[in-house]
Amino acid sequence: MKKLLLPLAGALLIISGLSGCQSTELVSGLPTPSVVTESTAADSSGEPGATSENSEADGQIQSTEQSVTVESPAEDSGTPEQRAAEILSGMTAAEKAGQVILARYPGENALSEAQKYHLGGYVMFGVDFRGSTPEEITAEIAEIQSASKLRMLFAADEEGGTVVRISKYPQYRAEPFPAQAEVLSQGLDAVSSEAQEISGLMSSMGLNMNLAPVCDLPRSETDFIYDRAFSTDPQQTSRAVGTAVESYGQSGLICALKHFPGYGNNLDTHTGISIDERPLSEITELDLEPFQAGISAGAPVVMVSHNIVNCIDDSLPGSLSGKMYAFLREQGFTGAAMTDDLSMDAVGEYCGENAAAVTALKAGADILCCTDYASAAEALTAAVESGEIPEERIDEAVTRVLLLKLAYGIIE
Repeated sequence: MKKLLLPLAGALLIISGLSGCQSTELVSGLPTPSVVTESTAADSSGEPGATSENSEADGQIQSTEQSVTVESPAEDSGTPEQRAAEILSGMTAAEKAGQVILARYPGENALSEAQKYHLGGYVMFGVDFRGSTPEEITAEIAEIQSASKLRMLFAADEEGGTVVRISKYPQYRAEPFPAQAEVLSQGLDAVSSEAQEISGLMSSMGLNMNLAPVCDLPRSETDFIYDRAFSTDPQQTSRAVGTAVESYGQSGLICALKHFPGYGNNLDTHTGISIDERPLSEITELDLEPFQAGISAGAPVVMVSHNIVNCIDDSLPGSLSGKMYAFLREQGFTGAAMTDDLSMDAVGEYCGENAAAVTALKAGADILCCTDYASAAEALTAAVESGEIPEERIDEAVTRVLLLKLAYGIIE
């Protein structure tokens, strides 16, 4: 269904100072698809422009403490910002906490769990598609959406190659989607076509978000992320990322750039902590280029990795670091920042998933990928009610999620 383009500026969300919160400047709007058709990173088997205003000291990025105050809803809720403020004003602490969670799909209890915890979305993995038909998946999602107070995000990782949650099964596609590098070898038109075909497949079943493209820039064929990347060349990768993002936008499917600020030659964070010791100059000159291309093309979501990037924050995984989210905002990104799966070992070795959810939200994440979503929702609700998570921060995150859903026609 055709949708009008929304303005990218002029949001009714006002920047103000906030103590005790490391979130950065708020979205003035979200990139909007021209057409709306209707990981997270788990293991590959399918189971559960340069920076601006960077200040450097001792080789590390220093974050600034900025946040926002959400303006009271106007009587006329004709703009997305006004509508988001109107919805937000009627939400309880528990509803706000649930709205920022992208939960691991629980199967047969999905409807009751979504209602109980006010979940903002579900992410589905290979096991959720394996024994079902496209018609059954379509019916499941439609039932949940029709019963939801606020319609949900439904996401999956359909990168192509080794990470294909849906097309790996023949009832969905005759062959799995090929790897990003294989597609790019056929030219940018092929990249565009694959993004459009993935969008068509996912949208036809009611899914509205693909956790792709992979923007990481491996250094060699031996690197963990190599098989999932477009190329080792930053310019080729950037062109491919920009093309894919534009095609997803034209097809009306939300996409997510991952894994900011880039894996490079680092280890797999599914299996433990990965410490990135590369200098800031290398990251800014090489790894950021594909992300900047995706942001410029209108990517609405960026997934932040669990790598500990020493030159930005040597004490926390990126997904939990206020300095990392500040660094992301310095790239000009105004959309929704999301974590990689908070159940992954790289986070588990640092803190429990519930503590990680609270820490990530306080740091500046807007969407939290959670396997143990029930405990995370309870921890977030308690933290909001106690003031551990400032009202301005939870409202900022929820507003970004609502604007994302409004931009893609998921809610009205």
